[in-house]
Amino acid sequence: MTPLTTSVFDLGGHHAKADPTLIADDERHFAAIAETHAQSITSLTERLDTLRRSPGGKGKQAIERDLEIHQTTRRLRSLQRFGLDLCLGRIVHADSTEPTYIGRLGLTDQAGRQLLVDWRTPAAEPFFAATHAAPMGVASRRRYRWTQGRITDYWDEVLTGDGRDGGVALDDDSAFIASLGASRSPQMRDVLSTIAADQDAIIRAGSHGALVVDGGPGTGKTVVALHRAAYLLYDDPRLAGNRGRLLVVGPHEPYLAYIADVLPSLGEEGVATCTLRDLVPEGATVPDEPDPEVAELKSSARLVEAIERGVRWYEEPPTKKFTVETWWGDVRLTPADWAEIFDAPEVGTPHNEARDAISEALETTVLNRLDNEDISPAELRKSLAQNEALNRMVNRAWPMLDAADLVGDLWSVPAFLRLCAPWLDTEDVHRLQRADPSAWTSADLPLLDAARQRLGDAQASQRRRRRATALATERERMDQVVRDLIDSNTYDDGEGLMSMLRQQDLRDNLVDETAAPDATQDPLAGPFAHIIVDEAQELTDAEWGMLLRRCPSRSFTVVGDRAQARHGFTETWTERLDRIGLSDTRIASLTINYRTPEEVMVAAEPIIRAAIPDANVPTSIRSSGIPVTYGSTSELAAIVDQWLRSNEDGTACVIGDPTFGPLPRVRSLSPEHAKGLEFDLVVLVDPDRFGNGVVGAVDTYVAMTRATRQLVVLTSQ
Repeated sequence: MTPLTTSVFDLGGHHAKADPTLIADDERHFAAIAETHAQSITSLTERLDTLRRSPGGKGKQAIERDLEIHQTTRRLRSLQRFGLDLCLGRIVHADSTEPTYIGRLGLTDQAGRQLLVDWRTPAAEPFFAATHAAPMGVASRRRYRWTQGRITDYWDEVLTGDGRDGGVALDDDSAFIASLGASRSPQMRDVLSTIAADQDAIIRAGSHGALVVDGGPGTGKTVVALHRAAYLLYDDPRLAGNRGRLLVVGPHEPYLAYIADVLPSLGEEGVATCTLRDLVPEGATVPDEPDPEVAELKSSARLVEAIERGVRWYEEPPTKKFTVETWWGDVRLTPADWAEIFDAPEVGTPHNEARDAISEALETTVLNRLDNEDISPAELRKSLAQNEALNRMVNRAWPMLDAADLVGDLWSVPAFLRLCAPWLDTEDVHRLQRADPSAWTSADLPLLDAARQRLGDAQASQRRRRRATALATERERMDQVVRDLIDSNTYDDGEGLMSMLRQQDLRDNLVDETAAPDATQDPLAGPFAHIIVDEAQELTDAEWGMLLRRCPSRSFTVVGDRAQARHGFTETWTERLDRIGLSDTRIASLTINYRTPEEVMVAAEPIIRAAIPDANVPTSIRSSGIPVTYGSTSELAAIVDQWLRSNEDGTACVIGDPTFGPLPRVRSLSPEHAKGLEFDLVVLVDPDRFGNGVVGAVDTYVAMTRATRQLVVLTSQ
């Protein structure tokens, strides 16, 4: 944190901006922020120590203590992550002379004075959303550019005539433009201080239905989506505190690594992030599907319907009478009895987990038919468990199924595939068969996921029964302890403790439920209250199904660019999403390219328009002054070496040469895995090898527009 005796401003050559009349108010305010920031860290640290030393308690008390520890820790980490650079900027309203300072989080001093307003609150919205056309009552706005805890530049805007009286320094947007051209790092930075009005409107939009953030390269789609996640977690009642859970889905692992620090820097550390492959255990190792026709067949949402048909085939109640032998007598069950028993599971219960409901319905039916009050349910359950003929009958009618086996049967038993997918012709059925049914590819992942979601956990029933047994044992142990105390009659505190122990509610509360084993939940299984999916133009119908199954509310932020779809995107976003089940769709378009310099876009635009004439090519607002250069692949090593010698910071990427080994600050990626990333220097190698048609044009366009300063294109001679 900047010492109080040191000015927070380090304006270098911006001498006019260093005029005390322009920054004196800020200096005083930052001194107050520094003092309150330090006091808050001390206070929170002491509170956290006290909470951790306090008894854990039980039940509601333990939950409340753990929740306070979590909230205190989260607030402390956010404060410790930043110093004075918590402050993004300030606004002065037309009807006030007192600035309102906007922060990454809110900060109030001990006297109750609001030093920083959290950027997500309605009071902070004008800082981002006010424009000259719609000033929202703001006379002037100041944004700070921070470098290593010091303000190295600031950018003033006057939005109304009164703003000129507020002590502002007008310039040519230097802080804003400079921040866009700053060197890139291996991880994306949050850009709160430079969020534009069109981006802020998307960030603050409601979470109902599907919001499509459509925009070309460099328009800030990903930045907007991540800041939107932080906003919804703060403002949306369904998501506040991540109660409803929010999931961010990216296109590949390099993307997840790149964005990893953005949400924590915004104070949100509990957000799940993944790729589509992460949703399925097999996803980490399977190769891409080599046969495009097979990939096309498996990408259809209709083929996922074959999973449902296949499961239904295994859910047929017995059609013959059956005599159930028990220790107390025989019970005759008719086909009507079986139909009623097998109808017991609630609609939507996964197949394997429904066996519990069937078992309970069977036990109830048999117990009622025996009509013997002396038979306990536990004893009857033991009797039925030892009835081998009955177990064979139930297992044949409703067997426990494995997802991999079910999907594998589709690819190895043609008759089963025809039964489950009768719309396929003979050629398609043959094309989908393979010698090794479990030789999974990426095209199988949606089907495996659908099967697991439909079948549920085959071990869930056993775990629940083990837990119930463990709890029953614990209750019996506690009952015995209580009985011993009551029978001994040697202890009485005069306040009725013995009488209280006789009450069942108190005795139940004494049971330690943590002693019973519990199931470990898959953190990516859902449900999620909201899902943000980036590079969504690439998803197939079957892949969309993986996400829809995890978000019953159908609340999505869909981020993408139709012109960056490798396999084409001929529909509108509304048509596309309506087809896969998202009917309540809003479209928000971003058309300003903040990242890619004009020189690069001039070279990239003709390539994409040749393949996709209506591509949403954004307008660049800045120039790097460095023209796109072309050369031979033999120059690759020299170009990279020269750039490293000339640039002490920043990142570069070689795209299209798998033989090039990565270096410090230099990545080596395919066009597909460069999507969503950005680099100061991009060296594009042999783009003609990327393919013909849409695939080649999109890969070349994507690769070129990763550059934020310099683009070099090399070809083999």
